[in-house]
Amino acid sequence: MRPQVVAHRGASHDKAEHTLGAYVAALDVGAEALECDVRLTADGHLVCVHDRDLRRTARTRGLVSTMELADLSQLDFASWKDPWSDLDDEAPDRDEGLDSVLTLRKLLETVADYDHRVEVAIETKHPTRFGGLVERRVVDLLRDFGWDTIGSPARVMSFSWTALQRVERLAPAVPLVMLVERAHHWQMLRRVIGEDWLVGPGIDELRQHPRFARKLRESGHDLHVWTVNSEAELELCLELGVQAVISDRPAYMLELLGA
Repeated sequence: MRPQVVAHRGASHDKAEHTLGAYVAALDVGAEALECDVRLTADGHLVCVHDRDLRRTARTRGLVSTMELADLSQLDFASWKDPWSDLDDEAPDRDEGLDSVLTLRKLLETVADYDHRVEVAIETKHPTRFGGLVERRVVDLLRDFGWDTIGSPARVMSFSWTALQRVERLAPAVPLVMLVERAHHWQMLRRVIGEDWLVGPGIDELRQHPRFARKLRESGHDLHVWTVNSEAELELCLELGVQAVISDRPAYMLELLGA
């Protein structure tokens, strides 16, 4: 069985990451799941933003956690991807609905309204000034959609074992993905994670540490690997029998898989 293709921050190779435009593009090419990072705004909204500050993706100073949603909504989260578009007479006009800050609620509404099942992998970012409130708000939102039960299309991921423990207590039926940043972290993590937790290693660690890759394959945990963007990386994932590949290039991965 081939791995599920998960769009990393949307079709982020071609579109500005975490914008609605990037996720719509991913859905249009047949991505079977969407990955997003979430942070809390100062007024308690979950937004899809990777970095704690706004310099890279909104080209302004400020922290997501100290700004309200209304303020973030005034920022351009897309033009950094194509900074010369203003000079291109043939470039389409900017659609603020597709390019502005995206709330997790809006992303889940988009998925829920789609004409077939699409899954969502939600990564909570840590450390954060809000601590465990992030996971509580994520679970509350999943509950609003009825996605906190067995068979939910949503799963929660984190590099923080403590964060995933919080989700497990609040919503035991929601699948959890323990992200692994470094191969040597596995020695400790394998002793503490739940038997049914998924494991999310990075493709670079798998390539650089074949022994680590072998241990993961033998662990009995399903593997969701990030960020898989080349044919060679996909081939390694197929050799390891991974269940999901998280990619900036979902269309290319689907093409290679013959989907």
